[in-house]
Amino acid sequence: MADALSTTLAALADPTRRAILARLATGQASVNELAEPFDMTLAAVSKHIKVLENAGLISRGKQAQWRPCKLEAGPMRDVAALLDTYRAFWEQNLDQLDAYLTKIQTPENDSKN
Repeated sequence: MADALSTTLAALADPTRRAILARLATGQASVNELAEPFDMTLAAVSKHIKVLENAGLISRGKQAQWRPCKLEAGPMRDVAALLDTYRAFWEQNLDQLDAYLTKIQTPENDSKN
């Protein structure tokens, strides 16, 4: 069985699922509403929703006959925490690149070329 972070990353790997999550970031929606922008069957969209639900990224409520999907951000915090572990690495490398570019663009270096 995959760990929760792996399940979340696998769910986020698909652009259709990311688009569904982006839509849910604006508020709850039904499966039919979520399916509208996609050129696929309702069954295919339902499979994507099931993957998101299994990853804990969405939940489904029940209001009479309407079962709205709702964004659950908790698993994305774990992804953000993972990416934060690499932030210092990238910032250091970008700072070094910035220093190098500044150095090669100084007037004294321009006259040497």
